[in-house]
Amino acid sequence: MQQKRNIQIIEWEDLDKRKFYSFGVFMTMAIRATVYPATLIRTRLQVQKGKSLYTGTYDAFRKILRAEGLRGLYRGFMVTTFTLISGQAYITTYELVRKYVSNYSKDNTLKSLVAGGSASLVAQSITVPIDVISQQLMMQGQGEHLTRFKVKPKMGAKNSVFFGQTRGIIGQIFAADGIRGFYRGYVASLLTYIPNSAVWWPFYHFYAEQLSKMAPSNCPHLVLQAMAGPLAAATASTVTNPMDVIRARVQVEGRTSVIETFNQLIREEGFWGMTKGLSARIISSAPTAIVMVVGYETLKKLSLRPELVDSRHW
Repeated sequence: MQQKRNIQIIEWEDLDKRKFYSFGVFMTMAIRATVYPATLIRTRLQVQKGKSLYTGTYDAFRKILRAEGLRGLYRGFMVTTFTLISGQAYITTYELVRKYVSNYSKDNTLKSLVAGGSASLVAQSITVPIDVISQQLMMQGQGEHLTRFKVKPKMGAKNSVFFGQTRGIIGQIFAADGIRGFYRGYVASLLTYIPNSAVWWPFYHFYAEQLSKMAPSNCPHLVLQAMAGPLAAATASTVTNPMDVIRARVQVEGRTSVIETFNQLIREEGFWGMTKGLSARIISSAPTAIVMVVGYETLKKLSLRPELVDSRHW
């Protein structure tokens, strides 16, 4: 009988922090650049009324590429590079909270759930203003009639299109709503991403352990983790997508009430309105999970303190 194996988890105290943060910035940037088009498509699908603009994920991709070119799929991307800060805050909070909870419980599911939720709380406090700006930029082009703010690129300097649109959006948000406008949808974001993160990490470890029991004994742990990542992502995305639709509408349409937005969505589009953008979300989250897991686990392996390198199975 095949002996049961456990996936070894590299904990915070095992890491060389200097290497961890240096490699982490490059990993985060690569992930965001890879999945950004799917994120933009998901946002437009969630905000549109019914199927007024696109009939689905592939239709949106085809129409955006044809009408706006490759640059259309990366509208607002430069703004999201500022989320590198929140990405590092997320990772640090997750690892530190896991370490803290381990003083009271050795249950890996509990540690992952508490740490994942806490990390998302910290990260969203930094990310929401960036999301508010980037989502308005995402909606320009074919989706500009769905948002309150519209900008025209300024001609002139080399980067005038990017900086002109970004300044325009920031100025309009501030003029309309003040500082509070940059935190529109903050509660909806917390209600989306805290559960998403709290669900993802326990399921990630759960799927990894279950796969390890079924896989051959010589199967690398990284392969099992790469398979567990998208399974966990699909699970978390399905569970939290209804709140993600509401979050997108609150932030893009300038709404103030989560409950009112939910009631209107159900009234106008029924239950299926809560599934808007789900396929695009899974399409973006699955490869994100693979890249994140492989990158993150590789990052942790590369950041191991020298004396621990030979003690971890790869």
